[in-house]
Amino acid sequence: QRCNVNQSHLFMSFTKGLITSCLVLASVMFCANAVPISIDKTKVKLPEETVKDPPQSVDTGLHYDRYLREVIDFLEKDKHFRDKLHNTDMEDIKQGKLAKELDFVSHHVRTKLDELKRQEVSRLRTLIKAKQDIEGGNDFVVDHQALLKQFEYLNHMNPHTFEVEDLDRLIKSATNDLENYDKERHEEFKRYEMMKEHERREHLKTLDEEGRKKEEEHYEEMKKKHADHPKVNHPGSKDQLKEVWEEADGLDPEDFDPKTFFNLHDTNGDGFFDEQELEALFTKELEKIYDPTNEEDDMLEMEEERLRMREHVMNEVDSNKDRLVSLDEFLVATRKKEFLEPDSWETLEQNQAYTEEEMREFEEQLARQEQDLNQKAADLQKQKEELERQQDQLNAQKIELQQAVEHMERLKTQNEPPEMHIEGNAVPEMIGHNQPPEHQPLPPGHQDVPPEQNNIPLNQQDLGQGHPNIPQNNQPMPPGHNNLPQNSPQVPLDHYNVP
Repeated sequence: QRCNVNQSHLFMSFTKGLITSCLVLASVMFCANAVPISIDKTKVKLPEETVKDPPQSVDTGLHYDRYLREVIDFLEKDKHFRDKLHNTDMEDIKQGKLAKELDFVSHHVRTKLDELKRQEVSRLRTLIKAKQDIEGGNDFVVDHQALLKQFEYLNHMNPHTFEVEDLDRLIKSATNDLENYDKERHEEFKRYEMMKEHERREHLKTLDEEGRKKEEEHYEEMKKKHADHPKVNHPGSKDQLKEVWEEADGLDPEDFDPKTFFNLHDTNGDGFFDEQELEALFTKELEKIYDPTNEEDDMLEMEEERLRMREHVMNEVDSNKDRLVSLDEFLVATRKKEFLEPDSWETLEQNQAYTEEEMREFEEQLARQEQDLNQKAADLQKQKEELERQQDQLNAQKIELQQAVEHMERLKTQNEPPEMHIEGNAVPEMIGHNQPPEHQPLPPGHQDVPPEQNNIPLNQQDLGQGHPNIPQNNQPMPPGHNNLPQNSPQVPLDHYNVP
């Protein structure tokens, strides 16, 4: 979508023209079939009147275009603001005088503007959050107030209500952005032309002497064919407009009338020629120079030529520099000598978009960019090689670790004791201290203690002397027990199976 933008259309022609030209109306009535006198007019069915939709605002191409157009549409609904708009010129609008009238609009409009601003702030915050997510900033807290500062067309310190400052910011931002739009388009086209020439020169370097000669001959032939076209009328001159009158409108050139012409081509009926309506007048002239089926014709050059024509007419006709051509401005221009006897129009092939010095600087810049890209490519290659080397080391360490694990598994298998095979209900013999005490063999000469004696508490038996863990005779006995006589026979200690 082409975005030939027009801020004045947005700020000054909200609905300035609900005007239908009297001359157009008269011509339509003249061309219509009159009702015969013999027919009863009361029985003639008149055509139903159709209500035309108001002209839609032009898409500015700005990233805040929707917000801008919605604000303008609601401001237009307030009678006081609309009246002030009609009596305010563009310079006063740029200086913020119109914005002060916001205090006098109706409460309903102000409420709707508040809602629009809140929606716009919410949209910007969503965009900021999405950008943070894409850049991997999910772990960071987003400071919306700081990031909203980059959007100069609204007051980010007050995200809830639409105030005079908001309208002033919106007007100034849109005016500045739109005024720089044409300049940016010219610079972009210049870069395009220089790149095209650079690629052609680089291609010639790859050819031999004969190939370069043929390529140069073909290039000169294409230039000559492109320049061989019918005469191009001076944009905005009487000859140029009469040609549109005759070929596009199908009217007799001898009946050319500037006022009728203006009303015929004011397509949105707002009483002004905006930039799009002006550019549409140059289509016939551009078709003389450019044909999309011809090898020698570049359609991007055609759009640049259209832009040049529109800018020329604006400079000649737009006296108040509001980027709109009113009917009065148009009629004044048709009475000038330049309109009747214009100079010849020089097309793009007669005005190269760049100088040789600019071309040299452009190629030097390309060389520096190529050098930087080559250096970055070399650095990336080194990083790749280093990563591959580290990967090889990791793979080698992984193999060594696997071999070590396998070796440990083999050693473990070799050191395991032989598996014992037990037949039937036989119990394997327990040797030494691995057996429970009750199953250990007694020394020779000892007899097993009867089972009932094994339950006698140790402190209730006189176990004799000579053993370090056995209580001696001189130790007191618990109450109710008598000491054994000294001449009592001594029972061998081992017979009590003391552990």
